[in-house]
Amino acid sequence: MMTRSILLFCFLFLLNPLLFAQSTSLFNGKDLEGWYMDVPDLEKDSSLRIPFIVREGMLVSLGTPQGHLITEKEFENYRLEVEYRFPGKPGNCGVLVHASAPRILYNMFPKSIEVQMMHENAGDFWCIGEDIQVPDMEERRGPKDNWGVIEGKGRRIINLTDNSENPKGEWNHMLIECKDNTIKVWVNGDLVNHGFGATATKGKIAIQAEGAEVEFRKLVLY
Repeated sequence: MMTRSILLFCFLFLLNPLLFAQSTSLFNGKDLEGWYMDVPDLEKDSSLRIPFIVREGMLVSLGTPQGHLITEKEFENYRLEVEYRFPGKPGNCGVLVHASAPRILYNMFPKSIEVQMMHENAGDFWCIGEDIQVPDMEERRGPKDNWGVIEGKGRRIINLTDNSENPKGEWNHMLIECKDNTIKVWVNGDLVNHGFGATATKGKIAIQAEGAEVEFRKLVLY
């Protein structure tokens, strides 16, 4: 009996190690405790709507006014499991990891590495004041002379796969693994990006409001 139990444990662990990892939900399903907003236009006009809300137990980015919802704590060496969908017209959003100094790009984006959620581009990396490498860099980032992490430079690193996202309106599962100076991203089970040599290894986690409404029903750290 003991041998069977051990074999079952090993099988389940190999199938899904997250089942046995200690987890922390970044979202309590009720309010935005543990997060704060950085929305530049709200500072100019406090009558604008709040772009991050809780609705029916989900964290919702309304898309505008644009800005970021940022964790109060910093994290390193973790896996972040995210379940999200575009309930209306698909558009743009992203999860920023290793976020630090605010508004270093376009007076909006914090220093970070963005894991893209934009429809049909989920899993791209965008370098925002921080950098990361991948194999086939020139093929996936463009001419080397244009690489950079500031405005006007080649900051986008295209993901490895197409068609990993589920159809419009359906839930997508994204897993982001940050370990030392590497970042791996899976979308619905497909490995869509694997970067190394990241210039940051820890920081805050941020969710974007970047034009489209996005619902999040899971934000869990392992």
